[in-house]
Amino acid sequence: MVLSRVAREIQASATLAITAKAKQLAAEGKDVIGFGAGEPDFDTPENIKNAAIKAIKNGFTKYTPTSGMPKLKEAICEKLFNDNHLKYTPSQILVSAGAKQSICNIALVLCDIGDEAIIPSPYWVSYPEMVTLAGAKPIFLETTDKDSFKITKESLANVITPKSKLLFLNSPSNPTGMVYTEEELREIVTFAVQKGLYVISDEIYEKILYDGATHFSPAAINDDCYNKVITVNGFSKVYSMTGWRLGYAAGPEKIIKAATNIQDHTTSGANSITQLAGLEALRGSQEPVTVMVKEFDRRRKYIVERLNTIKGISCLLPQGAFYAFPNVSRLCENLSLKGSFDLVSLLLEKAHIAFVPGAPFGADAHIRISYATSMENIEKGMDRFEKFLNT
Repeated sequence: MVLSRVAREIQASATLAITAKAKQLAAEGKDVIGFGAGEPDFDTPENIKNAAIKAIKNGFTKYTPTSGMPKLKEAICEKLFNDNHLKYTPSQILVSAGAKQSICNIALVLCDIGDEAIIPSPYWVSYPEMVTLAGAKPIFLETTDKDSFKITKESLANVITPKSKLLFLNSPSNPTGMVYTEEELREIVTFAVQKGLYVISDEIYEKILYDGATHFSPAAINDDCYNKVITVNGFSKVYSMTGWRLGYAAGPEKIIKAATNIQDHTTSGANSITQLAGLEALRGSQEPVTVMVKEFDRRRKYIVERLNTIKGISCLLPQGAFYAFPNVSRLCENLSLKGSFDLVSLLLEKAHIAFVPGAPFGADAHIRISYATSMENIEKGMDRFEKFLNT
């Protein structure tokens, strides 16, 4: 059997093996503490759930336009104007089955065979595969904890070639939790656009911020950036709606129209009931978001403080999202381990703690630890971690 280029080149999620092993141990009756979740442990707010129930009862269960129902697109435009100082019309908005689908649609529109897409490393695991799906080549721009996991105009200049077409930016970041300042984004994105690059700005963790950090959307820099930056956001993280599958992209009408054409022939429109729930999320009370972020902040400070007391580990304090991304390279050396996969496997097998290896994110010296779990689990997990290392 000869599989297609896409089937041959797309990699399976390297983190799923760890997840599967954790589930297997749990099924065997082991008390596994999971720190792998890329989703809030909070329930979807009641007003959002009630809006979905009302939609079902009212029979709002039919197809919507592929690009999204008009009322939701209008609400997204209002949100982008009020929160991000971006003026869009509904024709510049594409609603998708999650921000992931929006990003993939845009990558397929902008990238062609022979193009290069620049992806800062560490990166969300799906970015390279989306680029590969489009037939382009991912080019990784490495960062480390020494530079707070941030690229600069100078480092970007070193990897741009005549084939460069697209730059991915994710702030706040998964997996690092870093947040670019407005000044940093203005310099990087202005330079990228001057060099002819398009930019996908993944802003899915936009409102999960700490220590006075603020969010800035680079499409708002100037007209040139407005015409080259595609802003992607969604409802999964901020509104704890991961399973609802709802996201959106905003950008130049020609790009959005082309992305809509692709979605026409894949999934068509997003779930109709979910779209009405999303409308309520945007226009309803934002208090649940405030409560959630306050609790994440408490967990963040605790887990990073505990991690930094462990010999062989150093961890930056993240400014956004809900992940800690500690450097475990010295710990791996102390334990005679080859890298993050070995460490995560060992901790899962012997201590029943489920972390995520950093290697699939392009950073084998690190592991990703989600604090989107209860403080009780965090305390118990850190206790187990320390106890295992001290025995």
